[in-house]
Amino acid sequence: MRRPRSVVVAGAGAAGVAAAETLRREGYEGPLVLLGDEPAPPYDRPPLSKQVLTGAWEPERTDLRDADHFAGLDVRLVRGRATGLDVGRALVRVEGAPDLPYDGLVIATGLRPRRLPECRDLAGVHVLRDRSDALALRAALRDALRDGRRAVVVGAGFLGLEVAAAARGMGLEVTVADPLPVPMTRQVGPRVGAAVAALHRDRGVDLRMGAGIEEAVAEDGRVAAVRLSDGTTVRAGVVVVAVGAEPAVGWLRGSGLPLGDGVECDEHCRAAPGIYAAGDVASWLNPRYGRRMRVEHRTNATDQGAAAAHNLLHGDVKPFAPLPYFWSDQYDVKIQAHGVFPEGSDVTIEEGAVEDGRFVALYRSGGALTGVLGWNLPARVMPYRKRLLER
Repeated sequence: MRRPRSVVVAGAGAAGVAAAETLRREGYEGPLVLLGDEPAPPYDRPPLSKQVLTGAWEPERTDLRDADHFAGLDVRLVRGRATGLDVGRALVRVEGAPDLPYDGLVIATGLRPRRLPECRDLAGVHVLRDRSDALALRAALRDALRDGRRAVVVGAGFLGLEVAAAARGMGLEVTVADPLPVPMTRQVGPRVGAAVAALHRDRGVDLRMGAGIEEAVAEDGRVAAVRLSDGTTVRAGVVVVAVGAEPAVGWLRGSGLPLGDGVECDEHCRAAPGIYAAGDVASWLNPRYGRRMRVEHRTNATDQGAAAAHNLLHGDVKPFAPLPYFWSDQYDVKIQAHGVFPEGSDVTIEEGAVEDGRFVALYRSGGALTGVLGWNLPARVMPYRKRLLER
């Protein structure tokens, strides 16, 4: 297989950085561009909803690498937003900058947060995806605390609940609203989701499950309240929309690449000859499960970035077949999960007890073990992870 003569990595998050570093580590010596659409250097996103939001960390502490690191790797950092891809001419279009030619391309442009039409363009309404979002939200939460106003979080998934926990830790009154009956039910199912609900209610969160947002009420051009589908109205000084995110593939429309729920790839992370995808934006065929997956978690981003770069360099020699892993920190609870958690799984508490705040839950589907979740028992999860890997 002919090695690429020049490589562009579009996306400077965890997946993109892993791809660039892997290329150099495995012997690629040609021109290498890392394209990022933020002014900040590449940084880690998980702390944004926790340490950065509360003020425990300043944003610079999330830097993945410093400028000297990339200079030492002879990686050219380009600031700009990818606006198009010309596959025939092998060019990445960049807003306000020259096109970037490539012989090999890794797409790692991540996600864009979903926004609610009920709240669009209204002051006091926030999303949380990047550093600037985190700093703006941190300032808004501090203002709300000073003024004695409530924070309303729309969405009871990972991000929404981490934001709620951070806001409660700062001393704010917090309401979380979600149309589903149980928090995090799509990720961990109703049984563990009920434990998540109890955790937040015990910490003073006003949890409104089964209630979606119908209207944002404005006063003087900024949000003052939200009207929920259960007929209630909640006063709010700040509203956080955490209703998921979508793969950032708008710039790829018309390129001819297969775009479904992200950039569609084969088991080697390849979307087209010389073009690979990694991280949150990649929908690939995971041979471990024999089906297409897209995983929005930090560990997968790094691992898949490395796998995509390896296969770009060496020629589709390494199927990417990970056991998915995610974690979430909420208050003093660390949730760690390995595997997959199909809807309707049979869940058993294998070790510890929910009421004690320390347990291991096993998930089975069709009698087969598919996933393990630990709640403040990180070491005890590992033997079950090993069993999943051996399947």
